Amino acid sequence: QVQLVESGGGLVQAGGSLRLSCAASGGTFSRYTMGWFRQAPGKEREFVAAHTWSRDFTYSADSVKGRFTISRDNAKDTVYLQMSSLKPEDTAVYYCAARAFGYTRLIPTDLNYYDTWGQGTQVTVSS
Repeated sequence: QVQLVESGGGLVQAGGSLRLSCAASGGTFSRYTMGWFRQAPGKEREFVAAHTWSRDFTYSADSVKGRFTISRDNAKDTVYLQMSSLKPEDTAVYYCAARAFGYTRLIPTDLNYYDTWGQGTQVTVSS
């Protein structure tokens, strides 16, 4: 079972940038689909971005398209979320998630698609 550890969160002013990292251990990282989700206080956890291992395909939520980019480095067993043009509404705890290869009818934008989660990292954007 893979373990995930996020880092890189913090406090940033609106318009600024942050890069989140999620380091994986204990699994074959190159064959995991990786996702980023976020949860703001009082709100449900929502999809941000995902990268599939099989077709090298990325998904992004409409709210972050053009501002956030997901990428991965299989040599480092790490997935990244580069965030730019940050807005106060991006304030949330950001979670990394992983799913090993295998059939499912779910898609990577669905939080139930994933079977492993990190502990989260706080991102706060001040206005």
